[in-house]
Order: sequence, then C-alpha cells, then structure tokens
Amino acid sequence: MFKGIDISASGLTAQRLRMDTISANISNAETTRDEDGNTYRRKIPVFKEKLENQMGSGLGSAAAGSSKSAGVEISEIAEDQSPFRLEYRPEHPDANEEGYVELPNVSVMTEMVNMIDASRAYEANIQAISNYKSMANSALNIST
Repeated sequence: MFKGIDISASGLTAQRLRMDTISANISNAETTRDEDGNTYRRKIPVFKEKLENQMGSGLGSAAAGSSKSAGVEISEIAEDQSPFRLEYRPEHPDANEEGYVELPNVSVMTEMVNMIDASRAYEANIQAISNYKSMANSALNIST
C-alpha cells in the first residue's frame, strides 16, 4: 500500500548519503595527509537497485520467483582512482624534492555540480512522497 513512499524514502536516504560524501570531498580538497599519511582520495557512492522477492500467486505464474524493484540502496563507497593533482609549492611540508605537492583528486567545481544534482534529486523524492500522500488522501475522500 505504501510502496511509493518506501521507494521515494530509499531515494531520500541515498541522496542524503551522496550529499554527505560530496561534503566530505569538498572539505578534504586540500588534505595532503590523512590519518594513515596518504593523500585523500575522492569518494563516490555507488547505488544499486534494491530488489524485493516476489512470490507467484498461482501455478504457472510468470512472476513466480522473480524480483521486483523496491527502490535504491548504496552498494559501496568507492574511491576515485584518477591521478592526484600536482602543484608547485616548494614551501609546503609535504612537497617532494622538486617542490611539488600531491593534492587530492577533488575538483570543487565538479563537487558543487554534483551537490546541486543530489539536492534536486532529493527534492524530487520529497515531491513524489507529497504527491503520493495527496493521491491517497483523495482516494480516501472519494468514499465520503
């Protein structure tokens, strides 16, 4: 009955995690050393379709044993393997012998575009939930 709300709620959760990941990328755009002494790598959430098992309602049913979409879920948070940026900063404590510092592979401009995309997807899921609630309320008012 509330399948539409459940699907949109999973989208809200996924987009919220995406925005959190983007925020972490932006805040670490200049981090040359993490707690392990490595240069920060850009993180990317990987989504996958959340499937729900569907039992067939009768013998010979085409849907027997099939799966049905139940929204989206996060399968992993991957690290972007693109090369690090090199900047000439001979005074930086992490500079190599030539004076270059290895900076994270984070482009603030790209992250901001991704943040706008994620926030719009979040808003679309909120609107879908609102529309579903409005339709359910209208269906209840038909009988009165």
